[in-house]
Amino acid sequence: MKRKTLYRILAVLVSASLFFVACTKKESDVRLSPKMATTLSSNVKSDAATVVGYVIAQGDGFTEKGICYNTATAPTVSNSKVAYTGTATTATFNVTLTGLAYATKYFARAYALEPDGTAIYGEEVTFTTLPVVATLTTTAITAITGNAAASGGNITNAGGAEVTARGICWATKTAPTVADNKTSDGKGTGSFVSALSGLKGNVTYYVRAYAVNSAGTAYGPEVSFKTLVDLPAVTTVDVTSVNKTTAVTGGNVTYDGGAAISARGVVYGTSANPTISNTKVDGGNGLGAFVSNLTGLQKFTTYHVRAFATNSAGTAYGADIQFTTLADIQTWNIPGNYVAASYPGAGLSDWSPDKSPQVISTVAASDKLEGYVYMANASNEWKFATQMNWNGPNYGDGGGGKLDGNAGNIVSAGPGYYKLNANTTTMTFTAVKTAWGVIGDASPQGWNDETALTYIPEMRVWQGVVHLTAATIKFRANHDWGYNYGSDKADGTLGAGAANIPVSLESDYVVKLDLSHPNAYTYAVNRWGVIGDATPGGWGTDTNMTWDPVAKVLKVTLNLTVGSFKFRANDDWAINLGGDMGALSQNGDNIPVATAGNYTITLDVSKPVYTSTIKKN
Repeated sequence: MKRKTLYRILAVLVSASLFFVACTKKESDVRLSPKMATTLSSNVKSDAATVVGYVIAQGDGFTEKGICYNTATAPTVSNSKVAYTGTATTATFNVTLTGLAYATKYFARAYALEPDGTAIYGEEVTFTTLPVVATLTTTAITAITGNAAASGGNITNAGGAEVTARGICWATKTAPTVADNKTSDGKGTGSFVSALSGLKGNVTYYVRAYAVNSAGTAYGPEVSFKTLVDLPAVTTVDVTSVNKTTAVTGGNVTYDGGAAISARGVVYGTSANPTISNTKVDGGNGLGAFVSNLTGLQKFTTYHVRAFATNSAGTAYGADIQFTTLADIQTWNIPGNYVAASYPGAGLSDWSPDKSPQVISTVAASDKLEGYVYMANASNEWKFATQMNWNGPNYGDGGGGKLDGNAGNIVSAGPGYYKLNANTTTMTFTAVKTAWGVIGDASPQGWNDETALTYIPEMRVWQGVVHLTAATIKFRANHDWGYNYGSDKADGTLGAGAANIPVSLESDYVVKLDLSHPNAYTYAVNRWGVIGDATPGGWGTDTNMTWDPVAKVLKVTLNLTVGSFKFRANDDWAINLGGDMGALSQNGDNIPVATAGNYTITLDVSKPVYTSTIKKN
């Protein structure tokens, strides 16, 4: 009942009370016309509700009072009714209506029967009963495997409210709920199909369909099933201790699939995803970790390895891990009396095999070792040491270029940059002093002769600033094509007798040749410029620097504005220098310019750490 109606009823009651007080006649002499009122309690449920009636005026008396109700408006006592049977101590009376239909709108009125059978009614009130949980069934379990199954459900009655979620729930205990594992299979009534996944093998599960509406969560009947034996779960351990013909790996069986692990181990081969039909190394049985040693491998060969585990359901494999056995490469050390003087600050020392330069062979020619060694003394003595100690064999000069384990030291007269070669098949060696330069149609002397580079011991590279045109170059030593390097990919790596190296633009280039790492020789050909918002080209265009042969620095004179700049090679940010001008660093901070004017900027590339100057003209 609305609040205004209630207030009106109360006002009538008050007026009636005042009337009885003010009246001077006897009570038996005054009779008001019978009148009823109705209001609704808040106690509405899915199948019941409480309605309150008020006797405003009883007239000549009532033989019965109560609440009548119906699903249509204006209910009467000929519809459903509930008579009040309690003791009437006040004008109000409460009647609880039961057996109501859920989620249904009802109309109700208080009523009273006069002695002559006439019924009088209070105001009509309405209420809607609450919904109930849905009614549903659980579908039988099908498509059972070791780790999955199929089920579902059918919602036959929504319970008077929208079904907002549905699916199945499952657990290894009875009466599973949505707090356990569950699927989400849409909403609404009707049938649905659900997929159970992530199950364990050989395990009994309990399943119920569920449906959620505003009244709560309902569950279908419980069904149970048992999964089949599942495949095991196994991981492959990283490969370690890789040698020329051996390696160590293994695995870990973390799940048995619900049956005993009858076999485990690793399989390997030269093709991806090897199986137990390939080479197999037994690792025992049961759960847990195991170690497998691989032997009899081929040198410098790529292998694939997988752990495996077998139970009654079959064989499962871990991840495919790839590894490559070591090549048959030999490394010899070159100890001697020249090391400390030739490699200051490098942590090397005289006559210490483990602290000396080396020569190394290649995969393609494992018996041929080579390397470049700088010797600074007027007379340099040295040996080939085949180990990082003096345990030997150690080879000296047996005469005529022969290696001899009983001979004395090898002597190289005069300082120089020596190319050392040793052949373990013929047991011979050579030590040739080399002087390197740039040759090619891009170089100053064309293909006629090389333009010399200078060896810088502190940097362990041959370097020079050479004016090159847009053509090609190679590196050559001793005016002899027997010593030349090019680059097939033009990517900074070198190969003996490889292709010419292209030069795209004419400019002054800082050319570097690094032969300090045996059989891994590299080069760099860089032109330098300045770039920044202080320069004429801003941050979009470099202003190139040129070589000053007197000062032996790269130099540029230009007008600068207030701002900043950096040094950049080859118009590309891959190589850029900034920060402290006394020790420039890759990707260093921008160099500030506080005052506009004409400046000369230099870049000194003669040391391992480049330096620069800036002077206002």
